[in-house]
Amino acid sequence: MVENNSNAKLNSSSNVLSSKKPKGDFGMGRGHGRRMRGVIEKPKDFKGTMIKLVRYLKPYRFLIILVLIFAIVSTILSVIIPKILGDITNKIVSGMELLKNTGLSQGGGIDFKAILYLIEILIGIYLINALFSYLQGWIMSGVTQKVAFNLRKNISSKINRLPLQYFDERNYGDILSRVTNDVDTVSQNFNQGLSQIVTAITAIIGILVMMILISWQLTLVAIIILPVSFLLVSFIIKKSQKYFLNQQVFLGKIDSHVEEMFSGHIIVKAFNGEQKSISTFRKINNKLYENAWKSQFFSGLLHPIMNFIENFGFILVSVLGGWLAFQGKLSIGSIQAFIQYMNQFNRPITQTANIANVFQSTAAAAERVFEFLEEKEETPNPSHPVILKKVKGAVDFVHVFFGYTPERLIIKDFNASIKPGQKVAIVGPTGAGKTTIVNLLMRFYDVNSGVIKIDGVDIKKMRRSDLRKLFGMVLQDTWLFSGTIEENIAYSKTNASHEEVVKAAQLAYADHFIRTLPKGYNMEIDEDADNISQGEKQLLTIARVILANPSILILDEATSSVDTRTEILIQTAMDKMMEGRTSFIIAHRLSTIKNADLILVMRDGSVVEQGTHKQLLSQNGFYASLYNSQFI
Repeated sequence: MVENNSNAKLNSSSNVLSSKKPKGDFGMGRGHGRRMRGVIEKPKDFKGTMIKLVRYLKPYRFLIILVLIFAIVSTILSVIIPKILGDITNKIVSGMELLKNTGLSQGGGIDFKAILYLIEILIGIYLINALFSYLQGWIMSGVTQKVAFNLRKNISSKINRLPLQYFDERNYGDILSRVTNDVDTVSQNFNQGLSQIVTAITAIIGILVMMILISWQLTLVAIIILPVSFLLVSFIIKKSQKYFLNQQVFLGKIDSHVEEMFSGHIIVKAFNGEQKSISTFRKINNKLYENAWKSQFFSGLLHPIMNFIENFGFILVSVLGGWLAFQGKLSIGSIQAFIQYMNQFNRPITQTANIANVFQSTAAAAERVFEFLEEKEETPNPSHPVILKKVKGAVDFVHVFFGYTPERLIIKDFNASIKPGQKVAIVGPTGAGKTTIVNLLMRFYDVNSGVIKIDGVDIKKMRRSDLRKLFGMVLQDTWLFSGTIEENIAYSKTNASHEEVVKAAQLAYADHFIRTLPKGYNMEIDEDADNISQGEKQLLTIARVILANPSILILDEATSSVDTRTEILIQTAMDKMMEGRTSFIIAHRLSTIKNADLILVMRDGSVVEQGTHKQLLSQNGFYASLYNSQFI
């Protein structure tokens, strides 16, 4: 029943999430680039945000504890594997030595039974690890998806409780980003990070203990190499980060430029702006190229440098291990196990650093979600609301003051008394406050002071949903959604029969053009409704209001997008519909409201004149000057 205005002033809060492109910090849309690879957004309050997130996890604490136990046991078993492999090697080596020294028959010195037993243990450990890994993933995925489900459910509920002002002050892309990208980031990162951090810490401790037990000398060599790795990695990251940042900035600029040029290509061609556009593109593209190759060059250095350091470490360990083995202080199997531990040692350390970034990203995304959930809501509906059973349509504005911001009042001491069934036109120059009056009447915004009454009842004493059921609204900017023609018309009355939809379309003079379309009333309208004209869209929105059969009408230049002949037909239908109903008509073309019962002339937020068309012209005041200016 209620149409949506593209400038959001007349949007209901439940419908503001349209198909706008996201422009928030996560998943940025046109003009801002994609999410920055290699750049981690930091939260303002990491600790506070994580505490709030843990509250969402509280109902699943037993499952999470179970996952952590699986992770710890699995990691401990993984740490044991190199030691068992080393023992197998030692048994083979000792068997071969025994064979060499005693001259026994081939294979007689190797204890194959013991080796087979160790191999069976290894297979058992691998199977247990595989089972625990599957259970970890399955349980944690379930938990994180439930958390994401609850977050989205709370966000969906929150959207309908937020005042329209919240959406007017923010771009839709940012709101969409919080609902989709940020919740997904929280879900995916938490699923990935929680078990991994436990696994990494357990692995670091376990591997370090096993390395020390094998040889404290070799452990010392392995640990000394770590600071060198970290220093080089830090240096490379520091050098490359600014180029990654610049790369994303220029990606955003090139996206923005290309979209702007494509969307406005007719204007570009009309004013011969092709060369200027190409020149701008080249400048941005050159900057993007310069930063992209530098970022890739520095990040490409990371892997070979790390490999070199690790290989250098293996050389030192091999030389020292060989010397210790020659002295009889270390077995070959122990050296083998140590090299395996050394190879594994860097992995959980790097993983811990990555997980720290993952948690930073998670906290930043969660913080944006919680900021949204904690936004100030609309004033609650009254506990004992008044319900108008039979609406007459009397509307009174009593000393109404209002401003979208406290420091700037739009409406100043507005007073008007509209009788039931009157056709009331609201006219005035741009910025006079015409649309604001409708916003206040529908309670999209609440007055700063004063009272608005319907049939003598303060609208604040009514539920917003009950109040808005009284109105039918047709706006200059149409709003249609993806679906069939019939579904769009029936949006105002979901239980309407096909016959009722057709009758409403006939009254709106839309039936003829609908029947000429492929599939008629069952034709699908695409996302932007590009497959029908602007005038046809307007006819459908008028049919939607006719079907709703409201008590009070609001028309904001309802026929501005149709041709003169169709406008006359629609005006006739609307005149019939307005009979016996209180109607508010926001008009710019004053010739269309000559027959209004009352014309309210607004200027700077106040009613400066009121009366009929003839009365106002005879006064030769502000209305007369507005009217005459349209015919000069």
